[in-house]
Amino acid sequence: MKTTIIGYPRIGNLRELKFASEKYFRGEITAAELEQAAKEIRLFNLNLQKNSGLDLIPSNDFSFYDGVLDTAFLLNAVPARYSSLGLSKLDTYFAAARGYQGEKGDVKALAMKKWFNTNYHYMVPEIDDDTELRLTGTKPFDLFREALENGVKTKPVIIGAYTFLKLARFRGQKKAADFIQQAADAYSELLEKFSALGAEWVQFDEPSLVMDMTAEDVQLFKALYEQILPHKGSVKVLAQTYFGDVRDCCQALCSLGFDGIGLDFVEGKQSLALVKANGFPKDKVLFAGVVNGKNIWRNSYAATILTLNQLKAHASAIVLNTSCSLLHVPCTLANETKLAEGYKKHFAYAEEKLTELAELKQIADSDAPFETEEYRRNAALHNEKRSGRNDAVKAKVAALTAQDFVRQPEFAEREKIQKARFQLPLFPTTTIGSFPQTADVKSARTALRKGELSAADYEKLIERKIAECVALQEKIGLDVLVHGEFERNDMVEYFGECLDGYLFTEK
Repeated sequence: MKTTIIGYPRIGNLRELKFASEKYFRGEITAAELEQAAKEIRLFNLNLQKNSGLDLIPSNDFSFYDGVLDTAFLLNAVPARYSSLGLSKLDTYFAAARGYQGEKGDVKALAMKKWFNTNYHYMVPEIDDDTELRLTGTKPFDLFREALENGVKTKPVIIGAYTFLKLARFRGQKKAADFIQQAADAYSELLEKFSALGAEWVQFDEPSLVMDMTAEDVQLFKALYEQILPHKGSVKVLAQTYFGDVRDCCQALCSLGFDGIGLDFVEGKQSLALVKANGFPKDKVLFAGVVNGKNIWRNSYAATILTLNQLKAHASAIVLNTSCSLLHVPCTLANETKLAEGYKKHFAYAEEKLTELAELKQIADSDAPFETEEYRRNAALHNEKRSGRNDAVKAKVAALTAQDFVRQPEFAEREKIQKARFQLPLFPTTTIGSFPQTADVKSARTALRKGELSAADYEKLIERKIAECVALQEKIGLDVLVHGEFERNDMVEYFGECLDGYLFTEK
């Protein structure tokens, strides 16, 4: 049984990409220096995955900003307001990602939306009626060659044609169906180029297949790949889904000429049932997403082996996979030196999930899987009592009754009390609550943490900032005032530090 992942974090173990990008935006390093920092991250990740024993290592999962934006630039879907600025290729890309205000123009960034059910956001591609989708970029091929030069034949990862069109914003009269031919031609050329480069597998990410699909959606998906897949040549093509199951397109997906299908058995509530009910094509490889790519908890090998044993009855070839890209978890536990081992041993970040895949492979390939040291060690971990468990809280929750969920007094009475107390106008004005964390506040908080500023002096600064904030709101005539939240850093971190049951990472 082989192993793979859908993608790996690109930020760097110590957030090197974040810091290098910020330096570039401030003009402190050159584009060449930024590119070098990015290359070092990619090669580090490549060697890490190689040394972990991962069989199919992804490439092109790296991005300076966003993978969907990368795909837009790959396919020539770059709005004229960016391409006409006369900037370098890299700066044109960043203009679309972040906006640009300078001597060559003033443009806002592309719109941003949540990436399905995650806290990651993607840049929304724009397609006008006169947009010509065609293969113009070289990034996937460049990164494939880069890995090849370092001894690894990777599995290139590209946002699939269906998902790209479904996520795009069509600004004219044309819709996704009007761009089937152009998109199919571009993706066909992409496969032909990878075939010429000697790639074994190419992964098309199609998370939009787990969304509710109409008959028109299914037809769009089929129409695209009926034209694309005949051009794959010697390349094996993987249709990779995640964040759910493919209940609305299962039959269409299995009927097309894909060589592999990636299913999510973590968030895909019906994925296992679909395989049991419909079987799995004998001529395709099942990429089984059994290691959670979104949370930081250790995998339960007992539960995973149970799932794999059920899948073996229906699929002739299985590759162990993550449920989604590891982009959504931190890089490594190695940098967490302050976390108590009692907590830490229950966590698995991206690097540790590589180890889990390797161990699951050993267990699955063993004649006596439940007798392996890896299985026994994992079972013992999951059977022990969690040190963070609070029995007093559990008892209080268990004792709750229906009456505890009924607010008193009832709404009509509360409304009278509130109107009498606040005497607000019919349409009161307010703000969301958080005012900007200014440079002086940030530097003071850093100084407080380092012991360079006393708690009393820090409190005086915060009180002064609150007074200024309230005075401003009174001056401009707001009805419901806020204090500005100057005392907190990140909202979740701030309140978490006030509660039992939260842990905080270092890096």
